Amino acid sequence: MLVLLAGIFVVHIATVIMLFVSTIANVWMVGSSSTGTISTGLWLQCNKTCIQLPVSSQDEASLKAVQAFMILSIIFSVVALVLFIIQLFTLEKGKRFYMTGAVMLVCWMCILIAVSIYTARFTGTMGYSTNPHHGYCFILAWICFCFSFVIGILYLVLRKK
Repeated sequence: MLVLLAGIFVVHIATVIMLFVSTIANVWMVGSSSTGTISTGLWLQCNKTCIQLPVSSQDEASLKAVQAFMILSIIFSVVALVLFIIQLFTLEKGKRFYMTGAVMLVCWMCILIAVSIYTARFTGTMGYSTNPHHGYCFILAWICFCFSFVIGILYLVLRKK
C-alpha cells in the first residue's frame, strides 16, 4: 500500500510540474519562416526574440479562457496535492480520499476545457509560417489531462489502510 501511495504521489508531483511547464513555456505551436523557427504559446510569440502574442479581437476571449483554465488547473492540482498530504496524516484507516479525488477531477476538467478551446481555435492558425505543428507544451497538456484523470479516479477508489 505504501508503494502505491508513493507512486501516486510521484505521478501527482510530475503532473504539477508538467502543468507549470506547459502553461509557462511558449511552444504550443511551432512553424518555420524565412527568419527561422517561430513558436507561439499562451503568452508570447518567439522567433529570435519574444513579443506579445498577436491575437485578433475575435480570438482574444478564447485565448484568455485558455490561459485562465490552465492557471486554474495548476491551482486545483496543487490544492489536491496539499489535500492528499493532509488527508494522509489525518484520515482514519479505511477512509477514502474523496476530497482529493474530487479536486483532481476538477483539475482534469479545467485542462480538458483549456486544451479543447486551444485545439478548436488556434491549431493551424499560424498564417505567417509554413508547416505549423504542435509543440511540446500542447502535448504535455494532453499528457497532464490523462494523468490527472487517472490520479483523480485512483484517489476516489483508494482506501487508507
